[in-house]
Amino acid sequence: MAEFEDLIAKEGFVEHAKFGSNRYGTSKKTIEEQTAKGRVVVLDIEMEGVKQIKASGIDARYVFIKPPSFEALEQRLRGRGTETEEAVSKRLAQAKVELEYADTPGVHDIIIVNDDLDKAYKELEQYVYKS
Repeated sequence: MAEFEDLIAKEGFVEHAKFGSNRYGTSKKTIEEQTAKGRVVVLDIEMEGVKQIKASGIDARYVFIKPPSFEALEQRLRGRGTETEEAVSKRLAQAKVELEYADTPGVHDIIIVNDDLDKAYKELEQYVYKS
């Protein structure tokens, strides 16, 4: 934990967040290394991460993968059977906030509705690798 806090203080992350008792972050060094290798870097981040990256001035494109409905999201989370009721409730509460943020004009460059996995993946792939 101290090492993570030290990296935050040294601005070693392009974004970082805390959810529950877990800390998450995206290393600037890793992005630079992968970009130098000619790879497309795709980050799976939540809205606070989006805000941090937008504020950083990094040239990025923003994609939001949206469930077909809030009810479908809840069904998916509960159907996994991998989390406690408390964890599911916390994730659903955060999802409401994230969905509202995603609906703000100009926040994301594209919103992909994940109602069909193959179709959603193809949309994402086309967007990421477009010229």
